[in-house]
Amino acid sequence: MIVDDQGREYIDAMASLWYANVGFGREEIADVIAEQTRRLGAFHTFDPFTNPQSEELAAKIVDLSPFERARVFFGSSGSEAVDTAMKLARIAQREAGRPEKHIIVSRERGYHGTNYGGTSVQGIAPNRDGWGPLVPGIINVVADDDEAMKRIFAEHGDEIAAVITEPIQGAAGVWPPPEGYLSHLRDLCDTYGAYLIFDEVITGFGRTGRWFGAQFYGVTPDMITFAKAVTSGYVPLSGVIVGPAVVDGLEANEGFILRTGYTYSGHPAACAVALKCIEIQERESLLERAVAIGELLGAGLRALKDDGMVTDVRGEGGVWGITVPDPVNLVATRDALLDEGVNLRPIPPNHFSMCPPLVITDGQIDSILAALRKVLGAAE
Repeated sequence: MIVDDQGREYIDAMASLWYANVGFGREEIADVIAEQTRRLGAFHTFDPFTNPQSEELAAKIVDLSPFERARVFFGSSGSEAVDTAMKLARIAQREAGRPEKHIIVSRERGYHGTNYGGTSVQGIAPNRDGWGPLVPGIINVVADDDEAMKRIFAEHGDEIAAVITEPIQGAAGVWPPPEGYLSHLRDLCDTYGAYLIFDEVITGFGRTGRWFGAQFYGVTPDMITFAKAVTSGYVPLSGVIVGPAVVDGLEANEGFILRTGYTYSGHPAACAVALKCIEIQERESLLERAVAIGELLGAGLRALKDDGMVTDVRGEGGVWGITVPDPVNLVATRDALLDEGVNLRPIPPNHFSMCPPLVITDGQIDSILAALRKVLGAAE
């Protein structure tokens, strides 16, 4: 629950902005922040420095990931993670002796943050508008079209450094991939020597019922970006899990120095919070809870579709999207839902997304569905 400045309570069906997996107001997390900042509030991790919290967290994340061998590059936001993954893809290709491989391929509907790299690769056209020249060497492909992607590789395969995609495209309205699509991307990347990057800023850390969407779909990429739920948003933290193919490229030449990093990479307080959030998810079986949420929420949303109140339902685990019929007004519907004590996210032209905290109760899920039924029924 969240409470506004008038004391009104709301069920937050969006986990703020896709991230509050363990919920709000956890005193044990506040205690971790206080304890860590008393011991070591912050110190950079540029060579030769590190701290125990970042080392422990990196090892834990690799253990949870689909990789048998990997390194972790920390940042503070999902946008930083995406731009870093793009840079790593290009420079690893160069260090591996393939400097001509510089093109990054992305998909329509993909959202990859708001830094220049992420803005350049994202597939939501209005978000690219007006910023002047974007990062060159980007190709955006029709979402879900195997043949379109195959043509791009046939035409540019010798120059493609990487493909970046969300396992489930989130910010555009929650769009799971067609069956076999991610495996097809893996095969194309293997055939042409390109890296596959999964942007798991939304799906990472339990949202699908597995630690990563890569595990949910059974497809292992070469890099995974993460943020949001790694700390449930209590403090900013992000990163890139760098799999063995990219690590091998970066380590191909003795004496190579990776000249990128952020002031707050491996921030000890952020890493300590992430370790606590992972512990909570494990202790409270929140990955299993994500599966149960998906069953309850999915069934209720499909019932709304059966009754003609929504035209499409999409989702997995604890992340769902619906499409409402024309001429339903998204903003007016959002406001009416707030009046019913429920917070959903409207996504133009006619979608709503929901991504509740994994600690949501069955009764709160019922309240979300009842509010949707009431408000959408009134809009007919």
